[in-house]
Amino acid sequence: MISSFVQKLPKVELHLHIEGTLEPELKFKLAERNGIKLAQSTPDEVRESYDFDDLASFLDAYYDGMNVLRTCEDFYDLAMAYLAKAAEQNVRYVEIFFDPQAHTCRGVSFDTVIRGLHRAQLDAEKNLGIKSALIMCFLRDFQAEFAMATLMQALDYKNWIVGVGLDSDETGNAPDKFADVFARARQEGFLLTMHADVDIKDSIEHIRQLIEEIKVDRIDHGTNVIENPEYVQYLIDNKIGLTSCPISNTWVSDGSKIKLVKELADKGVKVCINSDDPAYFGGYIGENLQLVADELGSDEEFLKLLCLNAVDISWASPSLKEEIRAEIKSC
Repeated sequence: MISSFVQKLPKVELHLHIEGTLEPELKFKLAERNGIKLAQSTPDEVRESYDFDDLASFLDAYYDGMNVLRTCEDFYDLAMAYLAKAAEQNVRYVEIFFDPQAHTCRGVSFDTVIRGLHRAQLDAEKNLGIKSALIMCFLRDFQAEFAMATLMQALDYKNWIVGVGLDSDETGNAPDKFADVFARARQEGFLLTMHADVDIKDSIEHIRQLIEEIKVDRIDHGTNVIENPEYVQYLIDNKIGLTSCPISNTWVSDGSKIKLVKELADKGVKVCINSDDPAYFGGYIGENLQLVADELGSDEEFLKLLCLNAVDISWASPSLKEEIRAEIKSC
């Protein structure tokens, strides 16, 4: 149950995979539309099949779910369903990750994916009052050459994409594998973020590569940085924020990492709360903020700080940032 305070807080979400918002009911609807036979017979059976204990087991289900996404209309319906849910939870602005390679590698065109998402963005802003931006993510378990080719495809849609990211299986796929791709992306005017997943092998070395070699503008997850005080100070000094996802952390690691979020925030790191893949992990941004409140004792000022941090490290316009900041402070 989300408290009235958490519900009314104006929210900004910065770590949200649109493919990870595919609820089982919509999965069945799209499968029927596209003539696809699913392994499960009901939405409940789909939910019962979610039994992740690490990132790899989650990704198996995640990529399987994408098979029902085939047309512009499918991507439109996917994005509109998430944006409607976000608007219900008083999300004012969201930066949406999308994974074009997961679709182009199975024959769905880049144009099909992004046109469906973009049309949903426009309709959601007009009809629901929620503003959004797109972040194109590369899949780190594919070749860097494929990522570069995808970046070249994206140049025709530069006005629709605010930044680029890096996700999928981090094991054996360090950030520097994609250094040239991200350097070119920066040259093209994109902002940069990358996943630094929780409790993975070589996590501190990967964070070092992110901040010293790639020079990202933001880090997704990244709470293992607490293990290195020098890097914590670097984040503070360079205003590099972290996008933490407590509920998903409980599925793929040994806990929510909320205590680490609090420790980092108390030190001055701009860390915020997000939902990651809510259809798979069972909680949107409201439920994630509520988990913070439950674990820390409903500290309303800290919840407001987390929401203000999200505004500060977002890539929204200065005027929109000021508008949302004022709304949060008035709560």
